[in-house]
Amino acid sequence: MATQPTPGSWTLDAASSRVGLHHKTIWGLVTVKGVFGAVQGAGEIGADGSATGRVLVDAASIDTKHGKRDKHLRSKDFFEVETHPQIVFEAATVRPTSDGAVVEGELTVRGISRKIDFPVRVETEGADAVVLTGKVEIDRADFGMTWNQLGMLKGPATIDLALRFTPTAATA
Repeated sequence: MATQPTPGSWTLDAASSRVGLHHKTIWGLVTVKGVFGAVQGAGEIGADGSATGRVLVDAASIDTKHGKRDKHLRSKDFFEVETHPQIVFEAATVRPTSDGAVVEGELTVRGISRKIDFPVRVETEGADAVVLTGKVEIDRADFGMTWNQLGMLKGPATIDLALRFTPTAATA
């Protein structure tokens, strides 16, 4: 039986967490993958098992292992990091399900906010950590990213999450 997380405040363990993305490009023939190198966050678990939280991603920290592409992703065509340095996800609820949980909240990219929900797998590491893993598909156009030279970008972008939270000192 899995250990239930302790109610209280939890902090994102940035060194053990990952926020990545992938998107089909070159007319669906190639998948571009990237990872955001700087992420932070916190959450709160209620006595009733409910949870809320916030994850902040440094948009300029995108790394696709291709400097010219990364520079373009940071530009006005995509993340526009000079004006909007952070991607923010505010989790309004984390609702347990039989095989994990459903996270409901608001994603803000380039100053544009959209409600999203997505399933996650929840793993506990005793009382010391909670790990949420999942994927969410987003339409870039919903966040003002409409650049698509010659129709090269196909379909939605997928955000991959592996977020590890540990109790704050007050909770531990």
